[in-house]
Amino acid sequence: MAKSIFYHAGCPVCVSAEQDILNLINPADVEVVHLGTDRSRIADAENKGVKSVPALVTPNGHVLHINFGASMADVKG
Repeated sequence: MAKSIFYHAGCPVCVSAEQDILNLINPADVEVVHLGTDRSRIADAENKGVKSVPALVTPNGHVLHINFGASMADVKG
């Protein structure tokens, strides 16, 4: 089974959402990507349809935008 990917930027909203996601989904089934420290993954997130973070991309490609921490424009700086 493919993993879900949780994208975030390290803000308090994102960190809180990360903890909630990891309590709901087996952590072994989720790849956590911190876009603030791994900027090389920003284009990948945008190509998957991520418009803001925190966001969870499901194994079948659905993007679930969770709350609102930052737009991708903010993440790119």
